[in-house]
Amino acid sequence: MNVWTRRVVIGTAAVSMALSVAACGKAGDGGKGGGGDNKNIGLLLPENKTTRYETFDRPLIEAKIQALCADCKVKYNNADQDTQNQKKQFDALITQGVKVIILDSVDYKATKSWVDQAAKKGVKVVAYDRLAEGNISAYVSYDNEKIGRLQGQALVKALGDKAKDSNVVMINGSPTDPNAPFFKKGAHSVLDKQVKKIVYEQDIPDWSPDEANKKMGAAIDSLGKDGFQGVYSANDGMAGGIITALKQQGIQVPVGGQDSELAGLQRILKGDQAFTIYKQIKPQADSTAEIAVNLLKGEKIDSLTPTKVDSLSGEVKGIPAKLYDAQIVTKDNIEDTIIKDKVYQASQICTGDVKAACEAAGIK
Repeated sequence: MNVWTRRVVIGTAAVSMALSVAACGKAGDGGKGGGGDNKNIGLLLPENKTTRYETFDRPLIEAKIQALCADCKVKYNNADQDTQNQKKQFDALITQGVKVIILDSVDYKATKSWVDQAAKKGVKVVAYDRLAEGNISAYVSYDNEKIGRLQGQALVKALGDKAKDSNVVMINGSPTDPNAPFFKKGAHSVLDKQVKKIVYEQDIPDWSPDEANKKMGAAIDSLGKDGFQGVYSANDGMAGGIITALKQQGIQVPVGGQDSELAGLQRILKGDQAFTIYKQIKPQADSTAEIAVNLLKGEKIDSLTPTKVDSLSGEVKGIPAKLYDAQIVTKDNIEDTIIKDKVYQASQICTGDVKAACEAAGIK
């Protein structure tokens, strides 16, 4: 499942600020001049293969915006992993006079021209989860390199005493996702020192579980059934495809993931997957909503963005950011993390052939 993870300079700050204030209008005046239309906040999410976006991110962001600004409306679209589609959605929001857009980009490099054009028109763009290129106003995500390190550490722990003599296959995330290189870098920083060798490594376009399944099959063909002792998977969705390929060949080795997807948690309980990474989406979604509403009202966001980051290209420096931590989840702490935080209830996880595994793990 996709992942859970991830850092402006507005050249026309004074003009933008004035526009934002005018756009929101004073309380009770209906946003003069815009017929109230400028109370809209755009929300653009990248894809729906990863269940988190429609299940958690969207409803959480919408609910928080509504709680903070009763007469604000969220104009939502999902790009279905299509960059051109997302550009059309972005352009449509600008045409409709939307003054703040929350953007989780399909291809972070492609956004530069859109975001820069928007900034010139006084439109504020908040990069959500993935750091977009261009003149963005804020960024909310996770410390993604640290997430990669956590994944590496969890895989080493799953390999146990044999880690030093273990060969590992790495199935990395999508090249168009700016978080993927950070996951990879973080994981390498641990694995390169603590396992014998990375014997096969591939980046997977669009985080596709089917493609991950094919690449795992190719790795098995190339290395043989005994040629590797563990698999790093950048997220849970791909881990599902990888584990299917392993099972078809009768291979059982530790496989890790990320995102704490329901299916991933169930595989962990059944012993098919070693771990996942839990990123609390609610704090990330809430912060993003609050930043968006503040920007719409022309209010400061300093207290909400304690960190500063630079764009990956290095062209934009000092982007106001809020970066959250994540944690490793195994069979032993699902109850104290996922269930405790009400991400999923035990009744949702412990269905069908997972019931017995839940009982064995003491989850009721």
